[in-house]
Amino acid sequence: MDAWVRFGAQSQARERLCRAAQYACSLLGHALQRHGASPELQKQIRQLESHLSLGRKLLRLGNSADALESAKRAVHLSDVVLRFCITVSHLNRALYFACDNVLWAGKSGLAPGVDQEKWAQRSFRYYLFSLIMNLSRDAYEIRLLMEQESSACSRRLKSSGGGVPGGNETGGPGGLGTPGGGLPQLALKLRLRVLLLARVLQGHPPLLLDVVRNACDLFIPLDKLGLWRCGPGIVGFCGLISSILSILTLVYPWLRLKP
Repeated sequence: MDAWVRFGAQSQARERLCRAAQYACSLLGHALQRHGASPELQKQIRQLESHLSLGRKLLRLGNSADALESAKRAVHLSDVVLRFCITVSHLNRALYFACDNVLWAGKSGLAPGVDQEKWAQRSFRYYLFSLIMNLSRDAYEIRLLMEQESSACSRRLKSSGGGVPGGNETGGPGGLGTPGGGLPQLALKLRLRVLLLARVLQGHPPLLLDVVRNACDLFIPLDKLGLWRCGPGIVGFCGLISSILSILTLVYPWLRLKP
């Protein structure tokens, strides 16, 4: 209960709830359209989705400054790759929020002359760049953890007097030196890598949640920019999943990937 009280006190939490409701409306609208619901009901769902989107833009006013502050903190990270990925991601988020603020001014009537289509394309472009940097950071962290896990397994095997599984890699029947042995060996290595990846992600829930959330979010700008048309159903589903995961990281801060 205390976690939910803290969650409700955060301004970011309200935006996440509105986001989840917005994409839930998108998914519901798609389902209603497929099942032949009345046009009036579909119109009401679309209007609710539009109001939630506008409300989210209002709640995000000032987020550009927060993103810039996060970028300034990320500049001091010791790891070069993490410093680059996180800093560039925050800078793109700051530009995305700035474009989003302009869009809010246009949609609310404060700046009726704003070209909303142009600014929407700009905002989704910066959003896409930010997600690419986030996923690059996730891939880098996964690679480091897989190398650490692989080294730890090798040390355990050596200390226990064991060898490498399937030890005849270069000779013997079915080895790489035997004709026809390359494909089974490659399949075995691939299987071991997949198992190692699953073990790493299972042991690091914050990283797993971050990968799934960023991967789900990636479908949104890809669809809006016309790079990969997914349809409102996929966009609504992915947006809802990523919103729920974001809410979880706010309710349980230990699930948030750091730094």
